[in-house]
Amino acid sequence: RSNAGETVAWSESVDKVLSNKEGLAAFRTFLKSEFSEENVEFWLACEDFKKTKSSTKIALKAQKIYSDFIQADAPKEINIDFHTKNDISQNISEPTLSCFDAAQSSIYCLMAKDSFPRFLRSEVYKELVKKHQDRNQKRWLPFL
Repeated sequence: RSNAGETVAWSESVDKVLSNKEGLAAFRTFLKSEFSEENVEFWLACEDFKKTKSSTKIALKAQKIYSDFIQADAPKEINIDFHTKNDISQNISEPTLSCFDAAQSSIYCLMAKDSFPRFLRSEVYKELVKKHQDRNQKRWLPFL
């Protein structure tokens, strides 16, 4: 469980939110409200993909990421530039663990520069900070 200090620390960087279970859940809720949760889902899929060891699984996971997020009319299509999309399309038949790096980096930047600042101003984030502050006060002021 996160404490109030940690919740406030999330505002320092998108990395802190992405690496914290509760922060990630809150960020996802916010992105859903903006209809852009595919960005964080793609980022997480890439993180998982990069840890894959077996070459069979690499091919299967790469194909799934491609069909879910990259190919035209994908159900969770992400917004990446033509060249990045084209490079992935040309190399998807023989994927490497780094084949989504450019796209993942692009989506990370989009989240960090665009979605994240709005998240910090959102009710979702403000409510979470308030909840942790209230919980902290109760812990230190049991007589209230």
